[in-house]
Amino acid sequence: MSARRFLVTGALPYSNNRLHVGHIAGAYLPSDIYVRYLRATGAEVRYICGSDDNGVAALKSAREEGIPVEELTAKYHAAQKNAFAGLGIRFDLYGGTHQPEFVRTHERLSQQFFLTIHEKGLFTKRTTKQLFDEQAQQFLPDRYVRGTCPHPDCGSDNAFGDQCEACGRIMEQTALRNPVSLMTGSTPVARDTTHWFMRLDQLQDRLADWLRSKRDTAAAGACWRPIVINQSLGRIESEGLPERAMTRDMTWGVPVPLDDPDARGKVLYVWFDAPIGYVSFTAAWCQQHGGDPEEYARWWKDPDCKIVHFIGEDNIVFHAITWPAMLLATHDSPSVQGERGEFQLPHNVVSNAFLNFRFPGKEEEKMSKSRGTAIWIEDYLQDYDPDPLRYYLTANAPEQARTAFEFADFVSRNTELLNVLGNFVNRTVTFAHKYFDGKVPAPAGREAIDQEFLAARQTAADAVALELEACRFKAALAKMMDLARAGNVYFDTTAPFRTRKTDMDACGRAINVCLQGVRTLTTVMAPFLPFMAARCLGMLRLDESALSWGRAMEELPAGHSLGAPEILVKKLDPP
Repeated sequence: MSARRFLVTGALPYSNNRLHVGHIAGAYLPSDIYVRYLRATGAEVRYICGSDDNGVAALKSAREEGIPVEELTAKYHAAQKNAFAGLGIRFDLYGGTHQPEFVRTHERLSQQFFLTIHEKGLFTKRTTKQLFDEQAQQFLPDRYVRGTCPHPDCGSDNAFGDQCEACGRIMEQTALRNPVSLMTGSTPVARDTTHWFMRLDQLQDRLADWLRSKRDTAAAGACWRPIVINQSLGRIESEGLPERAMTRDMTWGVPVPLDDPDARGKVLYVWFDAPIGYVSFTAAWCQQHGGDPEEYARWWKDPDCKIVHFIGEDNIVFHAITWPAMLLATHDSPSVQGERGEFQLPHNVVSNAFLNFRFPGKEEEKMSKSRGTAIWIEDYLQDYDPDPLRYYLTANAPEQARTAFEFADFVSRNTELLNVLGNFVNRTVTFAHKYFDGKVPAPAGREAIDQEFLAARQTAADAVALELEACRFKAALAKMMDLARAGNVYFDTTAPFRTRKTDMDACGRAINVCLQGVRTLTTVMAPFLPFMAARCLGMLRLDESALSWGRAMEELPAGHSLGAPEILVKKLDPP
């Protein structure tokens, strides 16, 4: 039987700033946990991500920092890559849509996508009004315009030319009320310009049927979160899908690949080319590991491979509507599930809501660099270990609704981790070194209480696996911690600290069972807490192959030598 096969992606972060804890909680930590678990089960997985270098976000930041856009994107691409590595988030490839080693492949595949959809008649060339900054003498990209959301039930003043940050709706920039140019602060005027609009309206019925099928998790074979289904399907059912301009007036990006005078000086819309980065980076990985970039088809055009996207709340519309529409538009047949050899639609789109920030005594607010409410990963890693943050962000994950990062809560969760998991591992290994010469004692004749805890290991491992398969990471982490709690209860009940004075066989039996619990926990904690799992491997003198899910129930034999005890969780002082 062949191994299960998955292509897992993390949303491409803009390479115009550093990463903060909100980014990590949204897409990257959940996807890393999922990939680590899948690999532990023996699945074949490719984990793909990279920086989104094109578009207005990079140009705007480069202008603000006074450096060339190529220099800016290279700087933040490297910073983001280092931040991910520091947290143990291990991509098979971290590319960049305009980084030198990736840009040619990315441009080729992006232009290929555009031409395929164009040839199928799903683009309309239209001359429309676009906002023009007379002081800067240029058309304004969407993110260079801010104004009032035109939707009566919203009216937020924090709407950009492509999407309202408050209600999440996409829009044309000319629909904004009271628009302001973010380049000069002036009021822009509407002028004619020509663009290519994708006919999303011709695809909306098939997209709606596809999304409805995801409501039935048994039929879909994936557990789609309500936040994704409700926002995407609700948008189609309530408003329908308009034509959407997929080109822009600028030069930083992927050139429009048409022999048409109106295409000069235009690039593909960043939200058209960015998700194609998942494909182009897969092709780059294939080229690096075998020499043939066209092998990407094994991951993208084979229905036996499940494609799973991890994103944040603000990316739902593009990943559950626009990107599937682009994939669907390349199909030769009308089927939503493409034939073998055609691009496959996602098996799952996993989205978290926003993680906000809360100062002591204040209301929570959105992470913001300008307001000083962001916790930057590179700053965090200078003072703290990565696993406490991985634990906190998973235990506090905004899987169904927005949550907030609060430092006092972070410290409290770290204390929980120390008192439950750290305490069980430390007291067990330390006891074995102190009273059994650093070796696994003989199990002697196990009793009912021993068998009960040993059986609980399998129950916990199965429960954690069930939750991880369904992408319920918070629940999976809780069940892992329940096993550690059960270990502490067993330790206290069997009381080896007492029986060592009266009955060394009973004492040894209890420590043997506790060590088997640590052995199972080492495997089960690894997707969530990889650094702590590595320290446990050292304390148990096991290699990385012991992290295989199928080996979680293997018992350490009597007489097996243990490594030296290590501090698993450091105590943190309250603020």
